[in-house]
Formats: sequence, C-alpha cells, structure tokens
Amino acid sequence: MPLLRDPALADEGASKIDFAYRRMPVLRALAERWAKEKPLAGSRISACLHVTTETANLCRALVAGGAQVALCASNPLSTKDDVAAAIQRDLGAEVFAVHGCDRDTYYRQMAGALDIRPTLVVDDGADLTATIHEERPELLADIVGGTEITSTGVVRMRNMAADGVLRYPVLPTNDALTKHLFDNRFGTGQNTVDGLLRATNMLLAGATVVVAGYGWCGRGVAARARGMGAEVVVTEISPVRALEARLEGMRVLPMEQAAPLADVVITTTGNRDVVTVAHMRRMKDGVVVANSGHFDLEIDVDGLTEAAIHRQYVREHCVAYTLVEGHRVLLLAEGRLLGQAAAEAHPAEVMDMTFATQALAVHHLARYASDLSSEVHPIPRAIEDEVASAKLDAYGITLDELSPRQRDYLGSWRVGT
Repeated sequence: MPLLRDPALADEGASKIDFAYRRMPVLRALAERWAKEKPLAGSRISACLHVTTETANLCRALVAGGAQVALCASNPLSTKDDVAAAIQRDLGAEVFAVHGCDRDTYYRQMAGALDIRPTLVVDDGADLTATIHEERPELLADIVGGTEITSTGVVRMRNMAADGVLRYPVLPTNDALTKHLFDNRFGTGQNTVDGLLRATNMLLAGATVVVAGYGWCGRGVAARARGMGAEVVVTEISPVRALEARLEGMRVLPMEQAAPLADVVITTTGNRDVVTVAHMRRMKDGVVVANSGHFDLEIDVDGLTEAAIHRQYVREHCVAYTLVEGHRVLLLAEGRLLGQAAAEAHPAEVMDMTFATQALAVHHLARYASDLSSEVHPIPRAIEDEVASAKLDAYGITLDELSPRQRDYLGSWRVGT
C-alpha cells in the first residue's frame, strides 16, 4: 500500500508536475520515445529521491519505458505532499513519501519502496543502497545495478566499494558533466539563496556570507550571493579550491576566523561538524546558519540545542537559539538541505539534464550491468553528449563542425611551427 499524506491533494500536484514537464524538453522527448520502445520492460526500479515535480517527471519517463517504479523520499522535509499524491494517482509509480515524517516513518517509506524486490536502484544519498546491503541482503540476488545522484551518496558508495561490500555496479550520476556542472552549480546556487530568502526575507546586499566548501555547490551559492551584493568569504580544506576562490575574488579564511564576521553561514561540504557549537559561540547576534549539503550533519544541531538557553520559532523554517553569551543563532530548516526544505528545489530546466542523464544511466545498466563489476563506474561519455546535444537543440543552439582538414590536423603530430 502507498504511504501518502493525503491522496486528495493530487489535483494540485498534477498541475505543478505538468508545468515542470513543459520546461523539461530532453526528458520529455526521452519519455515519448521510450513509450514506443519500452526499453525498461521487465525492470523493477526502487527510487529514493526528493519527491518534487521534477522527480515526478523522471518517474513518468521510467514508467513510459516499461518499468515498475516504487518511489520513497530521500529527505523528510523535501517531499511535496501534493506531488506525491499526483504521482501515485496519475503516473503509474507507487509512492511512499510524507513531508515532515519522523525517522521511523522515513525508513518505513524505504521498506515500502523495496518491497517490489527491485532489479535496479535509483538513489540520492545512498540510504537506500546502505539499507539493502545492511538490512535487506535477500534483495541483492535480483539487483543488477544502481545509480547515485548526489555527491555525498557517491562518496558513500565508493567507500562501500573500497570496503569490499558493494554487491552490484553503480553509475554515479552526480559525476556526469551534465549533472554537476549545471545541477550542483546553477540549481543548488539558486535554490539555496531562494530558501534563505524565503526563510528570512533578509537583504543580501551588503551582508557577509560565509560559504563552507568551494566545490560545485559552493561555487554556485557563492556566485549567486555575490550577484545579490553580498561579500563572500569561503572556507576550504583543499589548497586548489581555496586558490580558485581567492582568484575569483573571494576572501578565504578558516571557519574559526570567518564565523565572527558572518551575517550568514551556509555549508556545502558533504562532511560533518563543519559548523560547531564553538564556532556558533563566536558568531554575532542574529547570524543565520544553514546547510546545503545532503545530510543534516554539517551543522552541530544537537550541540546547539543542548547549548541554547532559549529556543524560539521565528517564522517558517527559521528557529532562533539563544546562547549563554547572549546572542541568537537563527537556524534554518532544522539544518537540513535548505533549498529543498525551504524552497522549491532545483528548477525544472536544470533537472531536465540531471534526470535525462539519470534515466539513460538506468537504461545503460538494464542493458549492460552483467558486463560490469561491483564497483562505481564512470557515466559513459555518450550519455553526457546525448543529453547536452538534446538540451542545445531545445535552446535552438547550433554548433560548429570540424572540417576534414581540421580533423586531419587534430589526428596528426607532424604539422607544427
């Protein structure tokens, strides 16, 4: 049985899904083609993803391709209940997702999605994959492969492979150029700032924004904060990324020095304990602290809760914690993924590329997984090129082509000075 907040919300969700679908031309064309070809016939797909309008359209494509799909939520606060109801009613996938659920319900949702005994796994954060290996090993016999869509999940799956426990091949969708160059940078950058503004309505112009981590997500957040007039300070552990940030005009400081300067701190590292209670004790009154990494471990929320002498709900997704030093720290979205919890998630235009890449990776596994070892394998370059070319076509952009003479030159070493 599906697990939903309210099936009666489906009408509202359906209109939002269709609105997004019109802005996802690559995935839409793929779904239309697959509806005729049925390349996933016989596949059973368990997916653990943010339950948004864009995810709904990925489900639409997978079902059009002939797959049986069961979807559960990858984050308790990112589920859109109306969208979940519409997917269940209209798109042929079974849904297990309730916004704001507790931990037990979160894992009950995963159990429901796994009860179809998947042959393929689509994951976001690797919780589904870890659950299969640790608690449902009887399912492994049927699973031919899986995909992982976010940086944190790819790290977990590579660690599983390094420990010798990963039992099926994985394609890391996050590593595809058509995912992280666009989704992580432009999608995360925009929806993180969107979530920050919805939760606080603060003016970013003139504010000091500390961005922890200068990977693709951090770059996106930093660029959009600067674009709105903020001074950006970056914290990093990588010398190369720190140097990139400096040469792109950012200040680079360790968190201990950056924390007292901040009006806003946003974590984007994929690691834990990036902002500690010791850091927060040194921050100014009214500082906003938020996380844009997948798991709610980057900020020490438990430590903050224990250290606070007063806690006050300020506005939706914004809670003020007063510390003994007398200042308030405003924590957004419980320290969870800000752009998904307090905003509308990634725009459809960028998720068009991500989910087209994801769908083609699933198709690749359905065809070729038997030839792959139980490791994390690169996304085939042909998938990236297919998605990028289709997106350019949708924009009406035409590329130059190499002439025969240019091809000969690139294939030779004899012509020089």
